[in-house]
Amino acid sequence: MAYWLLRSEPDVYGWDHLVRDSATEWDGVRNYTARNFLKDMAVGDRALFYHSNTEKAAIGIMEITRAWRPDGEKGDWASVAVKPVEKLPRPVTLAEMKAEPRLAKLEMLRQSRLSVTPLREEEWAVILEMARG
Repeated sequence: MAYWLLRSEPDVYGWDHLVRDSATEWDGVRNYTARNFLKDMAVGDRALFYHSNTEKAAIGIMEITRAWRPDGEKGDWASVAVKPVEKLPRPVTLAEMKAEPRLAKLEMLRQSRLSVTPLREEEWAVILEMARG
């Protein structure tokens, strides 16, 4: 199983939207590196749902329910299907992630413009530990 962090603006499509819909197509990603990460995802992988812009925090856990398929008119892009698994006991903010030495190599911190980034297993564990207090 692989771990990911998927970012979305909460006023466009947030955690509450995902819970309401019970599943969604994670599409509209228009960056080649992020697209390639979507193509690396497999059914059963887990992802953190991260609210960007206003909240800047990991909010919940999602599961990848369908591997990538072409997205867009030309099919140059990729999308995956996701469903909510659980809301984190408390959000883990960007400031907290930056302050945690065990997350110093976090891809999201190194490539802050990407909406899709991988997480190492140990990073996943640290973020969940932080969420659970």
